[in-house]
Amino acid sequence: MDKAGITPAVVERLLAAQFPQWADLPVIRVELDGWDNTTFRLGDEMSVRLPSGDAYTAQVDKEHRWLPYLAPQLPLPIPQPLAKGAPTQEFPRPWSIYRWLEGEPATVERIADLERFATDLAAFLDALYRIDCVDEVAAGPQPPPRRARCRLGRADARRDRGPGRRDRWQRGACDLGARTGDDVRRVSGVGPR
Repeated sequence: MDKAGITPAVVERLLAAQFPQWADLPVIRVELDGWDNTTFRLGDEMSVRLPSGDAYTAQVDKEHRWLPYLAPQLPLPIPQPLAKGAPTQEFPRPWSIYRWLEGEPATVERIADLERFATDLAAFLDALYRIDCVDEVAAGPQPPPRRARCRLGRADARRDRGPGRRDRWQRGACDLGARTGDDVRRVSGVGPR
């Protein structure tokens, strides 16, 4: 099943069969839901995420394993897994239900203080990368790589914020994509759409 075939009706049938306690809640597609998963709002307090392709199914187990481990060590909230759905004949992949995180997509127009936003994001990523995972399992299979954009995508984000700052930012962002191996943490969804 491809992304276009993952509809609210599919989610409603999965819920009815596997999580009947939530089957009466409204299921609404999330407008901006990414590439790897198709996401739906489930009532007021939950979301449902279904992998959009077979290459993304390993992420379900990774998220259920790692998100609870990472959450108490981070300065900002992250998704909290509530339940894991099993593959069915209609939808042949595992899928998940999460606690809904209130908020809006971060855009330059919505951020009142860009420097504070950048500092908070940097603190979050720094905390994430400092978490000791040496004794934990390796990352496992990765979804197919997508070509990283090593440029700022918006003209209003290209404003000069000091001598050489943009060049340093771009070099650093591009260098991150060069590392590979089991010890490399990949954070997707932290970039322009």
